[in-house]
Amino acid sequence: MDHSRAPVLQALADYRQRGDIPFTPPGHKQARGADPRVREVLGDGVFHSDVLAVSGLDDRRSTHGVLAEAQRLMADAVRAEQTFFSTCGSSLSVKSAMLAVAGPHEKLIVGRDAHKSVISGLILSGVRPIWVEPQWDPDLHVAHPPSPEAVEDAFAEHPDARGALVTSPTPYGTCADLRRIAGICHAHGRPLIVDEAWGAHLPFHPDLPGWAMDAGADVCVTSVHKMGAGLEQGSVFHQQGELVDPAVLKAREDLLGTTSPSVLLYAGLDGWRRQMVERGEELLGAALKLAAEVRERIEAIEGLHVTGAEFVAPGRAYDLDPLQVVVDLEGLGISGYRAADRLREHRRVAMHLADHRRVSAQLTFADDSETAEALVDALEDLAAHAGELEGAPEVHVPSPGELRLELVHLPRDAFFGRTEQVPAERAVGEISAEMLTPYPPGIPAVLPGERIEAPVLDYLRSGVRAGMVVPDAVDPSLESVRIMVAK
Repeated sequence: MDHSRAPVLQALADYRQRGDIPFTPPGHKQARGADPRVREVLGDGVFHSDVLAVSGLDDRRSTHGVLAEAQRLMADAVRAEQTFFSTCGSSLSVKSAMLAVAGPHEKLIVGRDAHKSVISGLILSGVRPIWVEPQWDPDLHVAHPPSPEAVEDAFAEHPDARGALVTSPTPYGTCADLRRIAGICHAHGRPLIVDEAWGAHLPFHPDLPGWAMDAGADVCVTSVHKMGAGLEQGSVFHQQGELVDPAVLKAREDLLGTTSPSVLLYAGLDGWRRQMVERGEELLGAALKLAAEVRERIEAIEGLHVTGAEFVAPGRAYDLDPLQVVVDLEGLGISGYRAADRLREHRRVAMHLADHRRVSAQLTFADDSETAEALVDALEDLAAHAGELEGAPEVHVPSPGELRLELVHLPRDAFFGRTEQVPAERAVGEISAEMLTPYPPGIPAVLPGERIEAPVLDYLRSGVRAGMVVPDAVDPSLESVRIMVAK
């Protein structure tokens, strides 16, 4: 296919050149109605490109096939059979994939390290999750994707499961052995969904971890706004093979998606695909070289350690994306929460995620020597002032066994059932009616339908005191918790 084309961008350029006069939404009418103060900040280009997808970018019957061609080009670029654009982020895309594979009360094998968007999909669908445990590192207190053996065991115990869903890469950059997991799923005649939100760049450089479509996954979801150059909420999901009907997948996306998609986001996806086909290997090669240099320089700072080899080991992850630079702060004796706050406040450096002992920096092909220097300088300054950040409340991190909670009710039944907000002390032993999710990275510690146990609640409450954010709780302070009550 001709990857020098960018059909969405060309259609936008044609729209502007024609000077179409819309008597349709959006109501700002090509910026004319927008407040000048808004135009000053956003620029008129945003409004000039904010047009309807139908009766705007294309005619009312989409006879020019603008979006369809852009999606075919994306599929060809990444070696998928079908690709669908989403302007509601991968949170919607992964729900669409789940609903295309399993329905209410049907079983789906799911890694327990799934993002909260997956749990939202369980709540909306009524699918019964069959959890497979991540590969826990009890020393570093971090979870890596489930092993192929864990997926095989889950199918052996639940042969009626409709498929499996795993997350790879994780926000920490660790990856699953997707080829083996896909083979296990297919041996059972079931599809594999991969939440690859952090892996949109993987198809475009041979030195990066392998990606889901090449590994044989049936559906994979990627967030182009994360590791690519799309705008926020720009996501795509790819499909191949016969185990997931693309028409069903598209129907599920139509069910959940907006009827007013943002052409701005479509344009970002379209332009990024062209950029990657034309220059992706060159750009990502430079990013990998820069990441190696940054890792080496940070490792040389006293008290800091860049995690790598210890993440990829027997019983741990299968592979690692080196563009996720995870920095362990244990040598400084400070928490990642305080470190991230200081880096932003004093050096205007915003980190990707923070936990009780780590911060991480997400590098992409957009980074260069200037941004790398700012990161290293900020971390050197952090190490020099670490004494000012000591004394943070301790986070009581449970053992892997204590983190595993019993699922008593379907997440949907607990979330939509009768509930009561009770003091946290009373919640122990009760069934949660809400998600409790340290964010980022956004992996729930407690799900609706799980029995709340003291070690996990203590972990979350001590984490909040230390600076953890739990944004989806009804009471983010966790002084109280929403529980399920009997009818």
